[in-house]
This record gives sequence, C-alpha cells and structure tokens, in this order.
Amino acid sequence: MNDTTKTLIRCALFLALTAVGAWVRIPLLTIPFTMQTLFVLLAGLLLGKTYAPLTMLCYLALGLFGLPIFSQGGGVGYLLSPTFGYLIGFVAAGWVTGKLAKGGYLKAAFAGLFVIYLFGTLYYYLLLTCYLNQTVALKGLLISCVFVTLPMDCLLTVLAASLGKRLKKVLR
Repeated sequence: MNDTTKTLIRCALFLALTAVGAWVRIPLLTIPFTMQTLFVLLAGLLLGKTYAPLTMLCYLALGLFGLPIFSQGGGVGYLLSPTFGYLIGFVAAGWVTGKLAKGGYLKAAFAGLFVIYLFGTLYYYLLLTCYLNQTVALKGLLISCVFVTLPMDCLLTVLAASLGKRLKKVLR
C-alpha cells in the first residue's frame, strides 16, 4: 500500500471515529460531553497540520449536508445550534495540534483543546447575543461552555497525548 492510500484510510478512520465519538455523550447543562475531543486531538497528532483539519472539514461538510453525525443530528440547521462553534473548532484544533506535535504531544493536545473551547465559547456567545438578542453574563458563559466539561476533556487530552505517542510508533 502506498503512502497516499494509507493517509486516506487514516483520514477516513478519524472521520468515522469523530462521528462515533459524537454519539458517546453525556448530556449536561447546555453542552454535552462527548468523546469527539479525543479523536480530534488524536487526528491532529497522527495526521498532522494538513490532513487533520481536512478530515474535520469533511466531517463538518457531511454533517451539514444532513448525515446525523453530530451529537444531536445533522443538517444545515445545525449552524444555529449553540454547540456548532465547537465543531468549527475541530478544524482549527486539528491544524494547531498537528502544527505543534513535534514540540511535544501533551502541549500540542492541550493547545488543540484550548482552540476547541475558544471557538465553542465564542460561537455560543455570539449566537446568544447577536442572533437571539440575549444578555449573557461571563460567569454563566464560562460555566456552561467550559467548566462543566473541562475536567473530563482534560483527561481525554492526556489520553490523546499518550495514545498519540504510542500509535505514532506503530503507524510509521
């Protein structure tokens, strides 16, 4: 098998794992906890700064075209979901994690996690304030969008860095 074929198979695998990770969820206040973070960060670590974001972009496109691969379904209406910003963050996190992976997997994975939370929180805020004309307190925003899921996502981030190191050796 040539390198291009291996790369395409790995991209398809991470797209599928991210979709499956969406359905392994724990409903919380406003943002459900899912396993997607693990697979997005692993994609960044193993696919790199080019293929990880492309994989996540394909994931976004398939979900927006109607495949029920997001945590609460799919379709273009998902653009108005408060959690859509996290999905946009997956693309950016794939790039950031892949870009920083050579400097250390744990650092790169946490940088990717930060990017996911940044995009998710900003999108949630903008959706509520600009589209729904609601007033949002910073404390409530941070509790809803960050602090509820952050402890479990930190564990997934450490797991991603550890698995990424081991899998990188196997996948060479």
